[in-house]
Amino acid sequence: MSAGLSKLWRSMPLRLALVLVLLFGIVSLLSLAASFAVTQNSFEQTIRADLVQDMAGFRAAPNARAVALLVEAESRDTDPGRLILSYIAPDGRIWGNGAIARDDEGYHIVSLGEGAAYAYAGEYLLLTDELYGGLLTIARSRADIEALGDVFVNILWVSLLPTVLIALSGGLILARRSKRHVEVIGCALDAMTTGDLAARVQPGPRWSDDMRQIGGKLNQMAAAQSAQLTALRQVSSDIAHDLKTPIQRVAVHLDDLARAVPDGTDEAALVGKAQAELTGIASVFQSLLQLAQVEAGSPRAGFAPVDLNALCLTMAEVYEPSAAAADHKLTCTVPDRILTVQGDRNLLGQALANLIENALRHTPVDTQVVIRLKEHAGRPRLCVTDNGPGIPEAEWGKVLQRLYRLDRSRRSPGNGLGLSLVEGIMKLHGATLSLEDNAPGLQVVICF
Repeated sequence: MSAGLSKLWRSMPLRLALVLVLLFGIVSLLSLAASFAVTQNSFEQTIRADLVQDMAGFRAAPNARAVALLVEAESRDTDPGRLILSYIAPDGRIWGNGAIARDDEGYHIVSLGEGAAYAYAGEYLLLTDELYGGLLTIARSRADIEALGDVFVNILWVSLLPTVLIALSGGLILARRSKRHVEVIGCALDAMTTGDLAARVQPGPRWSDDMRQIGGKLNQMAAAQSAQLTALRQVSSDIAHDLKTPIQRVAVHLDDLARAVPDGTDEAALVGKAQAELTGIASVFQSLLQLAQVEAGSPRAGFAPVDLNALCLTMAEVYEPSAAAADHKLTCTVPDRILTVQGDRNLLGQALANLIENALRHTPVDTQVVIRLKEHAGRPRLCVTDNGPGIPEAEWGKVLQRLYRLDRSRRSPGNGLGLSLVEGIMKLHGATLSLEDNAPGLQVVICF
């Protein structure tokens, strides 16, 4: 069984169709069995009534001789396979076309014809009564009742089996159609949950009303979330843009104050601290503005081929002195074949720089930081790994959020926007970013 058919067998619509077909089959079988039982009982009642009527006719004979002659006369024109007449007269003579015999296996009806006696096959219903000192037995065959079972079996094959096959085929068709509809909705949900709030469910012309309603509600939810996220991003962008000029003015005023205050005084130290804090604030707002620009997709117009091999080697060379100063070891490995992507070299460089800075900033001394570029499934795959304390798996999704920082990182420099900016740059370039356990440490994987 193929994978697609296996999935189809596990699908809820098909299971429901199979359950309905099974219930229909069981109900039909029960109805057919009840009909057979009622019909069989009716046939037996008819045969018993005929036996009583036959017995009443023989009772009308005036004496044993008349009963014997009447039995003998009727038995000549009677098929013993249908009706057996037997009268044991008072003198012990047997009249008719059969007699009741008994052996170890039970009772049998034996022929009275010329030659060797033989037992009749099949089952009979019989009625016995004493008449004028003799014993009269009338037996009617149950062949019609036994044939009735074959008739009902034929009815079963002719009516029930095709109906079940048709119902099962209809269930398969409906299950396939429902499976396709669910897959369309599932693909849209996957896109929405991975951040593509522009994804929508596109109902087809043969969609049922309930599936259309579900798709419409999902589209409505996605539109509302997209509007809220756009409004939130716009608010943060507007705040960052509006505060950019006042922050720059404050920086100018602090520079003037720093030149006016003598070096080495407490006032100069306070001014230096204020300048450092203001630089951090300006960095946050600059990152927010850049993140808004990246999410808007505006840099995509200037995309060009980017040599990832050269970019990785350049960034490793730039940060090697910083790594050595922090007692870290920074290495870079690239494949012999040059890997290129369409993108903005400056943004890709900044994304790689953010990953390197995070690894150097949030790991202890003697940590090894590795930049590894390789080709995976025909596509570039960039990894930045370290053997530091890593990030708990429960925090992987949170550290990609804006301004989120781990408790142990709050005393170190940073604004909680580095990984958010990296993820935004990767989405702009059609790449995916994921965090993995390096055992020990953290591995950031970028798949273009």
